[in-house]
Amino acid sequence: MTLDLTFTARDIANTRFAISPLGEVVASVRVAKDPAAHPLLRPWAEQVRRRLRGVGWRLLADLVPVPTVVIAGFTCTPPSTSMPDLSLELATMRGAAGRVRSDQDAVPGPRTKRVQALYDDPERGLERLAEEVQAYWDAAMAPYWARIRALLEGEILYRARLLAEGGAQRMLADLDDAVTWRDGTLSIAHRHVSGARSLRGLGLLLVPCVFVSPRVFSVTTPPYQPAVRYPPRGIATLWERRELEPPEALAAVLGRTRARLLAELDQPASTRDLAQRTGLSEPGANQHLTALRRAGLCTAHRAGRYVLYARTATAEALLERKERYLDETPTPRSNSR
Repeated sequence: MTLDLTFTARDIANTRFAISPLGEVVASVRVAKDPAAHPLLRPWAEQVRRRLRGVGWRLLADLVPVPTVVIAGFTCTPPSTSMPDLSLELATMRGAAGRVRSDQDAVPGPRTKRVQALYDDPERGLERLAEEVQAYWDAAMAPYWARIRALLEGEILYRARLLAEGGAQRMLADLDDAVTWRDGTLSIAHRHVSGARSLRGLGLLLVPCVFVSPRVFSVTTPPYQPAVRYPPRGIATLWERRELEPPEALAAVLGRTRARLLAELDQPASTRDLAQRTGLSEPGANQHLTALRRAGLCTAHRAGRYVLYARTATAEALLERKERYLDETPTPRSNSR
C-alpha cells in the first residue's frame, strides 16, 4: 500500500523540521512492550526494563497497542515549534480534551477500562496521562535524551545541507527506504493507509524520531498539520559502548578523576556502577558527581529506587573535541634564504 502526499509550491515553502520529546515517548512504548521486534533499539529496552517496573504507565501502554495500526492523535500532537521541551508538549496534550473522543473513535478495536475512563472524562484522563508520561520520561528517556537529541539535531543539519545543495528534491530523496519523491509527490510505503492526500497548503512537518524505527509514521487528518515521523541515520550507534578517554586538556581543567567519570557516563549509570568502574569509593564518586552536576556537566534522574547519572549536551561536546596540538603550534620561521 502507498500513501501519496502531493505538494504545491505553498506546501514546499511551509515544509519544516521539528524534534518531539513526546513523540519519542509514545513511539518508545512500542519498543518497551515488544523489544524483539526492534533489534536496533533492543539494548535500550533491556537497560530500562527494571526501572520501568516501578513506574505506573498502564494508560500510556494501553494507548499504544502492539502491533500498532493507529495511535490517537491527541497522544502526540505534531509539535508547533521546532525544538519543544516535554513540558510544552504535555501542556498541549492537556489542552486537547475536545479532540479525545473523535481521535479515539478513529482507533480500531475495543477499549480497555483505562482508555474508556479517559474517553468518558477527557480532562481528568489527560491529566493522569500527562503524569504517566512524565514518570515514564524520567525513568526511561531523560537519562538518554542528551545523546538522542544530538543525533536528531545532526539529522536536521544534514537535511538542511541537502536542501542547500539540491533543493527539496535532494532533501527528500533519501529520507527513508520506504519514502520516494517524484514530480512533487512524496510516496510512503504504508501498511494500513493508501491513496492521495493533499497537504492543504500547510506544508509537511518532518520529525526525525529514533523510536519509530524501522517504520515511518504519518499524520494527515485535520486539524493537525500533516506530519511524517521517520528514523534518522545512525540509530545503531546510540547504544554502543564507546571506550572514550577524556581529552588531556579537559582533564587538566576538571581533574583526571572527574574527566574519567564523564567519560564513563557514555551510558547512564548509578553511583555504585561508576565507583566499581573507576576504583573510587561510593561516597567519593558521589562527591565528584555532585560537583559535575552543579557545573551543568551531568544530570541525575531518579526512577524508583534507582538514581542514574547522565552526561549533558555540554559534556558530550567537551568530550568529543579533538586536541590539535600541531595545528595550534606556530611554525618557526626559517632564516634560510
